[in-house]
Amino acid sequence: MSADHGHGHGHAVSVRADRKLLSGALALIVGFMIAEVIVGFAAGSLALVTDAAHMLTDAIAIALALLAIRLAAKPPAGGFTYGFKRVEILSAQANGITLLLLAAYFVFEAVNRMIHPPEVKGALVLITGVVGIVVNLFATWLISKANRTSLNVEGAFQHILNDLFAFIATAIAGLVVLLTGFARADAIAALVVAVLMLKAGISLVRASGRIFLEAAPSAIDPQALGAELCAIEGVVEVHDLHVWEITSGEPAASAHILVAEGLDCHQIRIQIEQVLAERHHLTHSTLQVDHATGGTHCSDAHGAVHRSSITDAGRAPDPASPAH
Repeated sequence: MSADHGHGHGHAVSVRADRKLLSGALALIVGFMIAEVIVGFAAGSLALVTDAAHMLTDAIAIALALLAIRLAAKPPAGGFTYGFKRVEILSAQANGITLLLLAAYFVFEAVNRMIHPPEVKGALVLITGVVGIVVNLFATWLISKANRTSLNVEGAFQHILNDLFAFIATAIAGLVVLLTGFARADAIAALVVAVLMLKAGISLVRASGRIFLEAAPSAIDPQALGAELCAIEGVVEVHDLHVWEITSGEPAASAHILVAEGLDCHQIRIQIEQVLAERHHLTHSTLQVDHATGGTHCSDAHGAVHRSSITDAGRAPDPASPAH
């Protein structure tokens, strides 16, 4: 009981710490974003306006992350038997889609400015870019200390990290414009930012989409796992094997296991749970275990059916296993 209480207390402390870190980063981003919009229009810089828009998505991403953390902490209720943990994944997917839409818009604007370059005030662009690097370095550092195993927090982190790269590109563009008068450098910087946004957006949409589609975690091969379970002493067949993630970092599994007649179903279930937990970090598993003869069989098993190469029902259980 005390161990469970300690784990819950530790998780609550971690959540509070994450909220403080994200709130600090949000305050930095919003404050600088307002200043950047003003300077961007004054300087006639698309790169600065692009950065400011990206910072707006950063602020939205962090705000969504904070909201998702609060909702995910709520206990299961009513029809929401898993609670609201997948709100975090909704937040991550929203962040990814926003990045993709903005990337498309800024590619269009940058190409237009490459063809018809406007006058750009390089000094203002350079100064704002350098200040932006400092602000985003601190914001990136804050969020990097939060729990990034959460796809929700990782989504906010990717927004801030991309904005840091964007300010580096903007500062370089401002320096080039200041020293050479090459105004197209501003549009080139905007293109670089758009490509980075595109890369991060695709990654977030793909990762969140896999969770919504109940795909297995990338580190687990269901086919190999089924074969591994069939190799356990006493297991005859494994079917209806499903592996998915409830939310990022919380994998789960379920399966129907058939064991040889006369063996202890309960003991074999314990062995399987140990394998799932110790080798694959699958601590949340639901297993139906029956005898192969006279047990419950599925006429339409979902997915592959894995069968043991040894099917003699008369074999004895592993002597190393404790008695039931």
